[in-house]
Amino acid sequence: MRTWSEMASIQPLVSKMLTNSLTKERISHAYLFQGARGTGKHALSILLAKSIFCNNKIGIDPCNSCKECHRIDTGNHPDVHQIAPDGQSIKKEQILHLQKEFTYTGLESNRKLYIITDSDKMTANASNRLLKFLEEPSKETTAMLLTENSQSILQTIRSRCQIMALQPLNPENIKNKLVAEGLSNSNAKLMAALTNNISEAIEISNDEWFANARKIVVQLVEVLQAKPDESLLFINNHWMPHFKERGQLQRGLDLLIIWFKDIIYSYVGNGESIVFVSEQEKIAQSSMIWSRKHATKVLTNIMEAKRKLDQNVNPALVMEQLTLQIQR
Repeated sequence: MRTWSEMASIQPLVSKMLTNSLTKERISHAYLFQGARGTGKHALSILLAKSIFCNNKIGIDPCNSCKECHRIDTGNHPDVHQIAPDGQSIKKEQILHLQKEFTYTGLESNRKLYIITDSDKMTANASNRLLKFLEEPSKETTAMLLTENSQSILQTIRSRCQIMALQPLNPENIKNKLVAEGLSNSNAKLMAALTNNISEAIEISNDEWFANARKIVVQLVEVLQAKPDESLLFINNHWMPHFKERGQLQRGLDLLIIWFKDIIYSYVGNGESIVFVSEQEKIAQSSMIWSRKHATKVLTNIMEAKRKLDQNVNPALVMEQLTLQIQR
């Protein structure tokens, strides 16, 4: 997103609030951008950073061609610092390094700005360090915390931020854009359910690993229905060898979530919302085996499994427990 009008096309409310602040020169010392993946949190933070530092603005829009804009785009601006998880979490040392950097005078202005991606993944020590940093804000400092899960952030940190809730993008619009890019209707619908990012959706749809992942998810459902006693064997012999990394396992669980949502759509007669369009007969079979109540409970179980993976619980144990829960 290069202009505020472009950002307003996907996030009108947040864009209006921020453009009003820019116009009145009333930038908050801390923002919390919360929203699902693909809703534009990082693009929004970069656009706001450029609007603050650009010296050749057109109204409130950055010029996108000056030295300041280019260095922010490439992550090389000396007064704009970006922090992301180091491995599974953001550690205390990363926040300490940020604080040290901010003790120096701005190299080219008095302003300093920092962006913390996945801020919900800060360790307890990192969170407490950041809290102390936020409690004594510099007039010329702006913090941007990006998260998909604001409830995992300390309430004391959230209370010191201006919260900007990004709205989910319309899956139908995303699906139509993907169809225009050449994806089949059924594939576009599945991609739109997985991500709000058009480029990512196209990449996933062309990924052979994902194609096999989709098959394995369907096979797991079939084993759970027809041969439940063999389901744990299937997890260890087929599921875990394919979903080797935690991110891949999360993707597999996302597909399972979609499957059980489709079962519920089948129960309530909402066939238009079914995502696994090419598997509707199998969805119908699943609805004959698992009740609507059980499917709803399984969705809760899968979400809990995803949280456990984020907490570094052993992946094999997480999947074995989930498999047993689905059988019941």
